[in-house]
Amino acid sequence: MTKQIVTIRCPECGSTNLVLDSEMGEYVCRRCGLVLEEDIPSQEAEWRAFTPQERDARARAGTPTNYSHYDKGLSTVIRVEKDALGRPLSPKVKQQMWRLRRWQTRSKVHASQSRNLMLAMSELQRLSDILHMPSSVHDMAAIIYRKTLNKGLVRGRSIEGMVAGALYAAVRFTKVPRTLKEIAEASQRTQKEIARSYSVIVRNLDMRMPVDDPTYYVTKIAEKAKVSSDVEGLAINLIREAKRRYATTGKDPSGLAAAIIYLSARMLKEKVTQAHLAKAANVTEVTVRNRKRDLMKSLNLK
Repeated sequence: MTKQIVTIRCPECGSTNLVLDSEMGEYVCRRCGLVLEEDIPSQEAEWRAFTPQERDARARAGTPTNYSHYDKGLSTVIRVEKDALGRPLSPKVKQQMWRLRRWQTRSKVHASQSRNLMLAMSELQRLSDILHMPSSVHDMAAIIYRKTLNKGLVRGRSIEGMVAGALYAAVRFTKVPRTLKEIAEASQRTQKEIARSYSVIVRNLDMRMPVDDPTYYVTKIAEKAKVSSDVEGLAINLIREAKRRYATTGKDPSGLAAAIIYLSARMLKEKVTQAHLAKAANVTEVTVRNRKRDLMKSLNLK
């Protein structure tokens, strides 16, 4: 088995046509045959597995580190019924294992940081399930919250508010079309408190957040409002033209997306109401009406 690489040049002939010979453990130039490196250790397992059960049984490494778990998925599990070879334990040893397991649980609960992470990660999992967040956003929010906890920013503030603020920061950073209002509706805290927590996180962690692009919200609102693909395509072209003319600066992306979809539907003579789009965008009809008026003026539409 050979694997071609193009990032290294041969010092003899300058060729980039190099291959890795995994059987011999060598990097070889195909043009002049020069051996660039030898005795390369193999990264593959020395055993073979033909079924998922065999692979799980023969693997000697566990799951990768998961920051969305309070213990990063590296906690120790004390087995009480059987030993490592599957043999049943004696009653005396079983009693000792129960005692060790009890003290291990108590040590986790009594440590303030572990207890905080247990509550925070369960709340983050609940919010992610309600809002259908991707795993990448979920993991980034967990990392952001861990950084705030290490800096002592959670002290004196509610765990739920800081978790929601960390999730909103992850949403903004990854450009996932979720608004602060949607996170506040799923959370147990108010929108004002979540916005305050988000500001504390961004300011103290020196995070440079990208500007919300209303283009990402067009597809989401168009799918909720069930408009045609022609309207959606025209709306994306119009919003790009509005961005080029700086007509979207400082405006709510959800309201802009709803207004541009309404204008596109009117231009293509497709029936859709402002109330329907406002409900899909989770904004008021007044917002859609005002954004529509501003966009018509900026784009010179009649």
